[in-house]
Amino acid sequence: MTWTVLQVQFQRLLHNRVELLLTFVVPIAFFSIFALIFGGGIGSGSTPKIKVVAVDLVGTTTSTQVMTGLRNSAGLRFIRDEDGKPRETTNDNLPLLDPDSARALVRKGIATMAIILKNQSDETGGTALHAELLSDSSDQVASQVVVALVAREIMMAQAKEQENEFNVFAQPAEANIANSSPASNDSESKETPAFDLDGTGSNDPVTLVDVIGEGKSNPVVSMYAAGIAVMFLLFGASGGGGALLEERENRTLDRLLSTRMSMDQLLLGKWFYITIVGIVQVTIMFAWAQAVFGVNLVGHLDGFLMMTIVTSCAAAAFGLFLATLCKTRGQLNGLSVILILTMSAMGGSMVPRYVMSDRLQQMGLWTFNAWALDGYNKIFWRDLPPASLAPQLMVLMASTLGFLFAARLLAIRWEAN
Repeated sequence: MTWTVLQVQFQRLLHNRVELLLTFVVPIAFFSIFALIFGGGIGSGSTPKIKVVAVDLVGTTTSTQVMTGLRNSAGLRFIRDEDGKPRETTNDNLPLLDPDSARALVRKGIATMAIILKNQSDETGGTALHAELLSDSSDQVASQVVVALVAREIMMAQAKEQENEFNVFAQPAEANIANSSPASNDSESKETPAFDLDGTGSNDPVTLVDVIGEGKSNPVVSMYAAGIAVMFLLFGASGGGGALLEERENRTLDRLLSTRMSMDQLLLGKWFYITIVGIVQVTIMFAWAQAVFGVNLVGHLDGFLMMTIVTSCAAAAFGLFLATLCKTRGQLNGLSVILILTMSAMGGSMVPRYVMSDRLQQMGLWTFNAWALDGYNKIFWRDLPPASLAPQLMVLMASTLGFLFAARLLAIRWEAN
């Protein structure tokens, strides 16, 4: 009898496509996604470069050498040069990039860090080259990498400058030696400066300034709250859409359509219900985040409501689309798990998108997780005005209309039956 039970179970598995996918295909798919993100696997290219902008306020040979070394670094990608020109163009009419402009680019998320070279007084009363790094602390890896790269380039450039100056002082011509007296040699040796071979003295050549998380209470929590909220919003929407399949199976849908109710009215009613539940769900999560973890929900209430409403609308439409696409509740459960987890992994709900390669980040834009998270990050992390949410709102509303239209087309088969 045990052998009979085993045979029956294997036959049930072979005839259940969803269970086969969840058992054998989904683990491989998720392993591949995380391997591409963290392992530099197929299609990821090299390690993602850190987007930086640079401003040279010194303009000396040493600072120019530092800038050249940084531009040749394999780990950095310059968005704009310190003269305000994109590297790909030669337009001389572009405005100069000053520290305030560089700070604004970091705040908007266009650049991850800004490198500002300037002179700073040292203990000897002179000046030394110093780098002020304006960082977006949401990318905690980038700041450590850029600090190390900039400090190394400054020390190498200063050491080379000191070596050149030392060689100039240390090139006595034989004729000068013959014509000079011991007293003059002693005088010259006293005038020769003593160089600090490490290029730093007692001062740190790099200062790291957090231009976004500065002064915020537990700011990174808002990013985690947004990622988790969007992912579970999708699960809730797919579960709400599954009520259609249950009504189809127990013949309730047929009785509803036999009345004066149309399929359009039924789908819109379901969509409004799932949307309202989603709005309440996300609001409760962020209210909890404010009460317990200090997320500033009240201060960003206008932008939060805009993003939450359109994200809930899109998620509800997605849930209805999946429900009309499937034939049974079992199919819906399996398909929703596969799609939602995949979109969450690539869209940033599980892993921050900044650790992904450029190619994976572009692929993630095909999920509305990425657009929703970008919108929430603009509000809670970057403190940008609601007007900056226009791209995210447009994409999410377009997704809502597209999924509703697809759900309506797929629901025609129920009317025909």
